[in-house]
Amino acid sequence: MAENGHKDRDEKHLLLLQDHEEKHFMSSEIVRDIILGVSDGLTVPFALAAGLSGADVPSSIILIAGIAEVAAGAISMGLGGYLAAKSEADHYSRELKREQEEIIAVPDIEAAECAEILAQYGVEPHEYEPVVNALRRNPQAWLDFMMKFELGLEKPDPMRALQSALIIAISYVIGGSVPLIPYMLIPAATKALLVSIALTLGALLFFGLVKGYFTGNQPFKSAFQTVLIGAIASAAAYSIAKVFQRA
Repeated sequence: MAENGHKDRDEKHLLLLQDHEEKHFMSSEIVRDIILGVSDGLTVPFALAAGLSGADVPSSIILIAGIAEVAAGAISMGLGGYLAAKSEADHYSRELKREQEEIIAVPDIEAAECAEILAQYGVEPHEYEPVVNALRRNPQAWLDFMMKFELGLEKPDPMRALQSALIIAISYVIGGSVPLIPYMLIPAATKALLVSIALTLGALLFFGLVKGYFTGNQPFKSAFQTVLIGAIASAAAYSIAKVFQRA
């Protein structure tokens, strides 16, 4: 009878989980990489092109310099993303090994830490003791529990470093291409600059809205902040170029 009761409860729980659809967005790392690549890609080449336009440089030279910057920026940003993800994976591996050794060497202390973690969630001693004992019987589950709840570390994807590098680099190229398009089509740099400003600020506005939607922030506030940063960067570069040109 007891076994049938447990079986009925398990089936009921499964049905509840199937009926309930979670709305959480899980690909936060990918979104972060895209945001990093596109935001820098839109801003840095835009500021460079604006600065060179302020120095009265022909569109052809601005385009060559912009393409070179986009290529160098994509490589640099991609490499940075790769090294950051690789460092996280190395850190996880070191902590995993250390936690494994502690579970073997001082299991009672680790069990006490496990109990303390559960107590922080309001679980009473008579409730968490069976849980701690169950974890001690399953070393792998115990290790996973300690890594997640004691150290706050999630197991990284083995392909995460390469994935991060490619996403950031590609996003940077896509973003960096936007402010350079007018210089491909318009020979006069001053006219190309005006079109580039309109095109890039529009792209920044759209990107800010999308970023705000995916990150859970207010979309219009995010759009305003993104456009403001791009406008300040390009205005500063243009103004500096004009000052040095007159000097």
